[in-house]
Amino acid sequence: MIDSQRVLSLTLRIDWSDLDTYEHVNNISIMRYLQSARVQFWEKTGWVDSYKKHRIGHILVSTKCDFRKELFYPGTVVIETAVSFMKNSSFGIHHQLFDEQNQVCAESNDVALCYDFNVKKSIRITKELREVMELYQQV
Repeated sequence: MIDSQRVLSLTLRIDWSDLDTYEHVNNISIMRYLQSARVQFWEKTGWVDSYKKHRIGHILVSTKCDFRKELFYPGTVVIETAVSFMKNSSFGIHHQLFDEQNQVCAESNDVALCYDFNVKKSIRITKELREVMELYQQV
């Protein structure tokens, strides 16, 4: 369970177009929800600004999702996002997706790499980005 003190939360409306033949949210829609949560994380932690100013950003190198329970239309999904680990140049992001009954419907783990797009190679996570990400790191 993610510590709610150190989490970013995003609520999204489930759209009719998110459904599959079985009338529940399609797995690819869940991956789009995760992308929305990731983008919120990049914005809140300064990765977007870092890229715009210095061309230092991140590359998503791995994502894994375990589907636990169906999501249905109409409804909403809440995605909670937190940093699961930080190393020198890589870090992990853990997401949990909840339905309106607060049941975990999916869990996802991402690995990202700090990347200097000027020289096209991985670099150490900057002190400034590390300090902000620590606000969302699970202890």
